[in-house]
Amino acid sequence: MHVIPALVVGSALALLPSFTINALAHRHAHFTAQAHFSGVGLTALAAALAALALTVAGARRRDGRTVLVGTAFSAMAALLALHGIATPGILVGMNGVVAFTGGATLPVGAAVLALAALPSVRRTRNVQPLLALQVVLLSAILTLGVVGMLVPSAVPNVPATRSTEAYALLAIGLSLFALLAMRALRTFLLTRRRTDLVVAIGIFWLASALPPAMLLTYMELGWWLGHVFELLGMMIVGIPVALDLRRKAESRPLVGDVTGADLVAAEEAFLGAHVRALTLSLARKDEYTVEHTRRVALRSVQVGEELGLTGSRLRALATGALVHDIGKLSVPDSILQKPGPLTDEEFEIIKRHPEWGDRLLVDLGFGDEIRHLVRDHHERLDGSGYPNGTESSLISFDARILGVCDVYDALISHRVYREAWPHGKALALLREQSGTSFDAKCVAALERVLASEQAPVAAAV
Repeated sequence: MHVIPALVVGSALALLPSFTINALAHRHAHFTAQAHFSGVGLTALAAALAALALTVAGARRRDGRTVLVGTAFSAMAALLALHGIATPGILVGMNGVVAFTGGATLPVGAAVLALAALPSVRRTRNVQPLLALQVVLLSAILTLGVVGMLVPSAVPNVPATRSTEAYALLAIGLSLFALLAMRALRTFLLTRRRTDLVVAIGIFWLASALPPAMLLTYMELGWWLGHVFELLGMMIVGIPVALDLRRKAESRPLVGDVTGADLVAAEEAFLGAHVRALTLSLARKDEYTVEHTRRVALRSVQVGEELGLTGSRLRALATGALVHDIGKLSVPDSILQKPGPLTDEEFEIIKRHPEWGDRLLVDLGFGDEIRHLVRDHHERLDGSGYPNGTESSLISFDARILGVCDVYDALISHRVYREAWPHGKALALLREQSGTSFDAKCVAALERVLASEQAPVAAAV
């Protein structure tokens, strides 16, 4: 997917509710209490179905994040159900429950969704506490409803339209939705999946429903439009999540925890079938090479994250690293799998694999960003690399990351013609040539990544 056009179209769709509500906000509207009761009931039903599907799927897979997303939808469903039941003139008279639940639905849902990013939730395989949280929330909401119906004066009529409480709740809710939207957009930039962009759009639609609930009255058309976009927003967010669950995959945009390592681990799901096909072709050619490329790809995206690369650059780095040795498909097996050191003539053939890989990627329609990584991963800052002897000014920073990780993995890997180097010796070589052959920032970042991996091991010994 071309990311810029997708973001332009996505932005237009995301802002459509806000523009519509703003244009029609203060027009007089007269809808019956029955219309409110029915519309809110439909929204509550949609949220309840999503909550049930997410909770059951999460519990079966022992996936705490999915259970927590289900908890968010269940809380919104319960609050919406109370909001509809409390419609004055249907089952009860004037009461404070209708205002309280109308103002709390979206902020409460957003707050629970925000919790899904906590490391403890991401790591947990024990979903019982999260299921207990869902029960507690639903019990509290049910208690609120019962008390509010039996003793209307017990639940204050807050937040009143345009009150201090309304503005405070609006600010909190919009901040939470902004956090969720940032997570979904970051996920989309990494995965380029349409469904992840759809979730981001749905979050904007839910956020657009919050200002009308806090700042307008039921006599204004914008208030009613807010309810409509709330329903549509829940459906837009819920459907892609359901599709992920149907494919037996985790739904990540609401959590926003997709990493470069995830792209490498599941290249077909996140990077496309064409990348998977290339890695399979390389595996059939030479098992060592494909294992090496996977390790290099993992190290490269870890270093890229350490250095603060954007989602788009991390995606390109993951793709380029996975196929950086694809030119070896054109190297004769007798050379690629030779059980001993190469002759000068054989090494000259090996040195052509970046060029051959570049040509193959051109034929397959890969962009310049990926091709530069494949072509330049053996180039060195001082011009001593190959195939072109390119100097530092023409070597991209991402290709420098790939080059450092490629050399490190090659040194610590066992080959039939030499033993693997110890970790310390390999890093010593990179440090020695840091600033001349290798980019100093990339070498230092690789050291930090490796040190962070070794620290827990050392602590456990």
